Amino acid sequence: MTFEIFNPESLGKPSGWSNGLLAPAGSRVLFVAGQAGSDETGAIVSDDFVDQFDAALARAITVVEEVGGGPENIARLTIFVTDMAEYRASLKPLGERYRQRMGRHYPAMALVAVSELVDPRAKVEIEATAVIPG
Repeated sequence: MTFEIFNPESLGKPSGWSNGLLAPAGSRVLFVAGQAGSDETGAIVSDDFVDQFDAALARAITVVEEVGGGPENIARLTIFVTDMAEYRASLKPLGERYRQRMGRHYPAMALVAVSELVDPRAKVEIEATAVIPG
């Protein structure tokens, strides 16, 4: 699937995201619930921030794949973190893990710091919106 990407010059050049993606006509929209960095039993995979991010992203992608899509179909990611400083300190390894799963596909994104998540060990939760070809 090819999204039409919109990055207005007046907003500055985005780095690691796109400001807007327009889906082709006739597509279906999939809303993926927030996914924490947990395994199939619901247990958090690690106390390491990067490992949790990787697991949460993998879980979101798994939902998209279940309906016949792939990472390239993800139009929007919202990433919730409990420690913005830890996120910033992990940018290089986060970028590496992100590209392993998403390649060079950069959907519209939001990053939000929250005081806590449902699981007290969770440091990151990722929700997604994907567009699946009709």
